[in-house]
Amino acid sequence: MSVSQSLLVADDDPVAGELLAEVLGREGYRVRLVAGGEACLRLAESEPFDLALVDLRMPDLDGLSVLKRLGAAQPGLPVVILTAFASIETAIEAVRAGAYDYLSKPFRMEEITVVVRRALEARRLARENFHYRRELRATYGFENLVGQSSRMVELYKQVARVATLDTTVLIQGETGTGKELFARAIHYASPRADRPFVVVDCAALPETLFESELFGHERGAFTGALTTRRGLLETSHGGTCLLDEVGELPASLQAKLLRTLQERSVRRVGGNESIPVDVRVIAATNRDLRALVAEGGFRGDLYYRLNVVGLTVPPLRERGTDVPLLVQHFLEKFARPAGAPPKRLSSEARALLSDYPWPGNVRELEHVIERAVALSSGDMLTPDDLPSHLHGEPERAPRLPASRMTLEQVKRWYVSKVLEETGGNKLRAAEVLGIDRSTLYRMLERGESEDEVPEDEV
Repeated sequence: MSVSQSLLVADDDPVAGELLAEVLGREGYRVRLVAGGEACLRLAESEPFDLALVDLRMPDLDGLSVLKRLGAAQPGLPVVILTAFASIETAIEAVRAGAYDYLSKPFRMEEITVVVRRALEARRLARENFHYRRELRATYGFENLVGQSSRMVELYKQVARVATLDTTVLIQGETGTGKELFARAIHYASPRADRPFVVVDCAALPETLFESELFGHERGAFTGALTTRRGLLETSHGGTCLLDEVGELPASLQAKLLRTLQERSVRRVGGNESIPVDVRVIAATNRDLRALVAEGGFRGDLYYRLNVVGLTVPPLRERGTDVPLLVQHFLEKFARPAGAPPKRLSSEARALLSDYPWPGNVRELEHVIERAVALSSGDMLTPDDLPSHLHGEPERAPRLPASRMTLEQVKRWYVSKVLEETGGNKLRAAEVLGIDRSTLYRMLERGESEDEVPEDEV
């Protein structure tokens, strides 16, 4: 037990106070004992404590008043209320008012140590969570968006304006432009920054599971639903939910999502109760939703509900002046884990990166730099460290494994080749194939139930 853990005990009953001080002192804690509420507050204003144990009934200032004022003197200080059996209801009221727990008199020795240990552990976790969220905010904050082109500066202004509001945002842009990064920047610059940020990948979830994942389900709602489960929208309560690739939502789920947004409540699969949710929705898509509405593939009322504020992230080819900044950003990023200085670029390599049109946008550039850093042996990256397609070299046409393959077999074979070349990365494979992730998933699911691609002929 660390002697730095200091406890403040306030109890006007000298017997109870001395007992607590003795028991906790034997556990290795430093205990300061005072006989009233006013003395407790004066001491809390003069020195830091890790935990306070405060009697509910004291003549000068009751425990509830001390609890409220301790929060101002030492924010985040956990408080355990001490109470007699006759005051249990008031003790529960104190817990609702922010106390961590309560101890009933007469005290049980083992209960004292367990409650104190749990309260201190809860404070440690809260501190770790604070630091973690601060790191997240530093990672995904507005100030970390990279780019100085006029298109990006205008986008930064829009993000800064919309972040402080609580309105729904629709972020549109090609695959790989960084739509999720902008969504995170909006969240971590908003009043909801300390609440959850939950991502729902509308393209990756099978339609049969999507409703349960998004809205949750009650026990017994379907085969395998052994317990009640909250959906992702409930998990987002108080925070932000990003509906990524929202254009891939099936029509039936579009209607249910619209109702949820209008009523600000969810109904779990198999349930009848409407559960209120306080969540800010940000939607992202690489498709032209307005055109999709005109074609009948997306509900117009849902589109207008999502597109209260619309942001468009430009493709990298339209902000070529940002390429050098992004390259340096990624060089520093991939050097950081090793604690080494970032690698440098030769002028020839820099020219290749600047001249390439980047059809996969920022994500493709990041993968290229990551590959070059991993495979290069020197401190400077040269054109030899960059993929051949950046040099403008035509890639060899792959040889079919068998003659007289059907068109469906050729498609499945080519998809498997691209997946092999991308190391199984389905997102990157979809970019290379020029299709949506949902289309790729459907092709893979269909392929699993059909004949195998013919083996290589000998």
